[in-house]
Amino acid sequence: MRLSLLTNFLEEYAPLNYQEDYDNSGLLVGNADLDVVGALVALDCTEEIVDEAIALNCNLIITHHPILFKGLKKLNGKSYIERVVIKAIKHNIALYAVHTNLDHVYNGVNGMICKKLGLKNPRILSPKKSLLKKLVTFCPVAEAPALREALFDAGAGKISNYSECSFNAEGTGTFNGNEQSNPFVGQKGQQHHEPEIRIETIFMVQDERKVLVALLENHPYEEVAYDIYALENKFDAAGAGMVGWLEEGMEAGEFLRFVKEKMQVNVIRHTKPGVKKIKRVAVCGGSGSFLLKDAIASGADAFITADFKYHEFFDAEQKLMITDIGHFESEQFTSQLLIDIIREKFPNFAIRLTEHNTNPINYFF
Repeated sequence: MRLSLLTNFLEEYAPLNYQEDYDNSGLLVGNADLDVVGALVALDCTEEIVDEAIALNCNLIITHHPILFKGLKKLNGKSYIERVVIKAIKHNIALYAVHTNLDHVYNGVNGMICKKLGLKNPRILSPKKSLLKKLVTFCPVAEAPALREALFDAGAGKISNYSECSFNAEGTGTFNGNEQSNPFVGQKGQQHHEPEIRIETIFMVQDERKVLVALLENHPYEEVAYDIYALENKFDAAGAGMVGWLEEGMEAGEFLRFVKEKMQVNVIRHTKPGVKKIKRVAVCGGSGSFLLKDAIASGADAFITADFKYHEFFDAEQKLMITDIGHFESEQFTSQLLIDIIREKFPNFAIRLTEHNTNPINYFF
């Protein structure tokens, strides 16, 4: 398979503009024209993972965490990051990461956690802003249906569970073409009044090019009048963390045992519970302390995440129970999620799950 075919699919599933500013998701090493013969999936890219890919004849490694976060000024093998990159290049292995953009999609990292816990009616805890734009254009009445259809086919007009959404209002457009013009209606050198439809529809930021191409290729006018507005609306289908409901309320001890079993963890750091029974649960794979206020505001009784610092535990103020299960532990099912996503789209593609545990943290019991 051509690498670009796979990465384009992954970036449709988890668009790169969903990632945080500090992140570095996407193709990190390799050429998009590479013919991929096999892919290895892991949470992290280490020297051990590259060696495994070489042994399995996989020339693509897909990870959740990017091996490169900052620019490399030297490439001499003095750090594990440099050694990983050097070995990947030497063996013509492409490295691809899908990190916070996968965190922020509904059926991503946090959706997988909700599924493992059996949470009901999960929703995004902190929806992202500035992912939507609005297109406004003006079209002759008779041509409006065909233009709307072209815009919808390009991805415009989707709102949650609805598609083909638009607002339409009738009005009159005026124009006067010069001698070099070729008007669709009216005559050169004469002011023309045309009954028109004002079409308004929204689209995702990443679909702007497709929507504009559809507009310009399907609009009948020689000169197309349109406006694009950036929207500050929250987009409920993408964002950080999720929150949902347990089937039945649980006392703190029962809840912690339940989390240990479902998330396959041995150690949980936690605060005192704020309620007798835990029913509403917020989750965030990886480092989620930045979402504590959102979790409290959502009415969650517990917040499952990782990497809370000592003093941050006080911030719960017994309004909910912080349940810190560890960074690797909270994201350990992400690799299987990626494999399932890719296999559903490309059932005959050779993709494998690593046999190595890349968790750098060890516990002594």
